[in-house]
Amino acid sequence: MKKIVTLSLITASSLMAMYGEHSYLYKDPRIMGMGGANVAVGSYSTSVFSNPAGLTNIKKDHGFVVDLLGIGISASKNGQDFLEDLQDAIDTEQDAEVANVLKQYSGEHFHLGIDNYTSISKNSDAFAWSIGILAAVDVNFMPHAQGSTSGGLLQTSSRAYGGVVLGVAKPYDTELGRIDVGVGVKYITQQSYEGVLGVSELLEDGDKDIADTLQDKYEKKSSGLGVDIGLNYYPFTDSFWNPTFGLSILNIGSMSMDDNYGGQPTTVNIGASLTPDVGFIDKLVLAVDYVDLFEANEVRAYNFSETDEVKFTDYKESDMMKRLRFGASATLIDTSIFSTTLSAGMYQGAYTAGLNMELTFLKLNFATYEEQVGTGSVDIADRRYTALLAIGW
Repeated sequence: MKKIVTLSLITASSLMAMYGEHSYLYKDPRIMGMGGANVAVGSYSTSVFSNPAGLTNIKKDHGFVVDLLGIGISASKNGQDFLEDLQDAIDTEQDAEVANVLKQYSGEHFHLGIDNYTSISKNSDAFAWSIGILAAVDVNFMPHAQGSTSGGLLQTSSRAYGGVVLGVAKPYDTELGRIDVGVGVKYITQQSYEGVLGVSELLEDGDKDIADTLQDKYEKKSSGLGVDIGLNYYPFTDSFWNPTFGLSILNIGSMSMDDNYGGQPTTVNIGASLTPDVGFIDKLVLAVDYVDLFEANEVRAYNFSETDEVKFTDYKESDMMKRLRFGASATLIDTSIFSTTLSAGMYQGAYTAGLNMELTFLKLNFATYEEQVGTGSVDIADRRYTALLAIGW
């Protein structure tokens, strides 16, 4: 088994570690606000991305649940400053100015995401189901300084992807308690971009932007079909605490996406939750997850000694804190006209917070969390803020 490399080892060689971020397809702000813990919670159409069995917790009295044109945006804390400074430097058409910006932000990680998940779901007495269409762009940059002001590299791992997601779940009452079983199927296509641009490439063609240059040099197309299975176990459905224990196996099948950035390894995930019956709160949820139990996610180290060809090595990654998630949410008001939920949690060792509001046909979700994209003991923290506006009912 390959040992995980540390950042000091990578820096001492020609390798640069950038993306130890765990694989994902969609991050719902409602879930990320409570630490990303959802394996044993469910309640949303987006539960298909963590455990399809959670579809049975969609409220039955809501009938058909429709999320239409849910436009979500996520961005790093200082991402806008970096992009503005870089664009200003490029406009000067001076190598030294661009190199200075790359040096100023060298080693920092910047993320920008735009997504839409449109879905229709329903939970009936017999079973629950959901159909969704996903479209997303996931952009990541990390500048690297070379020398003083003589050069630099802008490194990226980015993708544009989308597809169809189907999920179905059914509850079973047994002598030992209720067991909900869920199955999901998804087909995803993507264009991925892994590589670097030097200072000269950022300046060489005024008719091209960074996206065009990356597309010409590094675009790779791939697709995959994956199956998800999951279950939730409710041993004491009538107790005050209402405990739930969840298990999911995600991305069974050909979801490796040809080993390009955005690959989806098969992961085993476990979780537990409590939903105590607190009279003065409409719904209180406490949850804990441990994801990727068998460490299928890997750290990718790139070799950019030859910038025209991207070479990399994938290493096993065993950071427990990246896999541990805690969360709590409190729905204060939930009526047919207005509802509001506050959430907080711990994701990869850092705090999360969220606010979810629904007003008739309008849904607003806000959250902040911190992604650790380093190599375990030497983490690179990327504080992100995400917001979603959707039409739904």
